[in-house]
Amino acid sequence: MSTLDTRYPIGRFLPPKSYDATQRAENLAQLARQPGDLRAAIAGLATRQLDTPYRDGGWTVRQVVHHVPDSHVNAYVRHRLTVTEEQPTIRGYDEVAWAATPEVPAGDVEPPLALLDALHRRWLDFLHALPESAWQRTFLHGDTGKVWTLAESLALYAWHGRHHVAQIIALRQRSGW
Repeated sequence: MSTLDTRYPIGRFLPPKSYDATQRAENLAQLARQPGDLRAAIAGLATRQLDTPYRDGGWTVRQVVHHVPDSHVNAYVRHRLTVTEEQPTIRGYDEVAWAATPEVPAGDVEPPLALLDALHRRWLDFLHALPESAWQRTFLHGDTGKVWTLAESLALYAWHGRHHVAQIIALRQRSGW
């Protein structure tokens, strides 16, 4: 497997051709599956395995498990700001620094998994309650200058969770775990 494959085992994010109700329903379903999929991906892993990088130079499985809810908390806040403010400017965060904060390197994986469970329930309640008009609301990413619609951002995070689960599954397959 090439380095690119191990970093992006399902490929880089490609925006859908459309953001219609069918695409949105699929993205919401993917978001709903992610907490269980992440739990299943790490089921039965020993400490040594959780502390194995998913690729050379990459995060450990443990760091990936902490990263997913960190990232999705930020997305949840971005989505709520998008619905409650006129094109808010959101800021990025240093995900590499977050993955290295003191509780992560040897931290228990259950708290981030529990956070992801609760967060996705709350996030999905919010997203399912939105009127059709909300999906075209936008935010400006202050770090990149890109304007995102809520529908585009949902598609990104539907991909994001699958992307990280696939990294762990690919590591398990390569390692014979």
